[in-house]
Amino acid sequence: MGRSWSPTGRCTTLPALVAEQDGRIVGLLTYTVADGDLEVVTIDAPVRHLGVGSALLTAAIEVAREAEARRLWLITTNDNLDSLRFYQRRGLRIVGVTPDAMDAARAVKPWIPPTGDYGIPLRDELVLELRLDL
Repeated sequence: MGRSWSPTGRCTTLPALVAEQDGRIVGLLTYTVADGDLEVVTIDAPVRHLGVGSALLTAAIEVAREAEARRLWLITTNDNLDSLRFYQRRGLRIVGVTPDAMDAARAVKPWIPPTGDYGIPLRDELVLELRLDL
């Protein structure tokens, strides 16, 4: 579902929420909590429409609330239409756009393709958030 173009490659050392079904892992969400915010760094639910992504996001919101975070936020890319739909249907809002951010990401990770999902040029990063302090 989500993807991370994080230049630090830090995902393997982050706290994680794991979704299991019948003893096997069916989803994973990694996150950080800093400065009163919870950032969803990655979310992966390979089989869609089973509720795994929703369950992981709900669990992350609960972690954020327990940490007394002001917001849950994440970054995705302009081509990631399925994820944009998913997040917005769950209350997250687009609060920022960084035009041409993927050019900078490619300088660090040259394997990032020029074209993303649905043949859309992969150019911009979008910030989405869910306010928890309202």
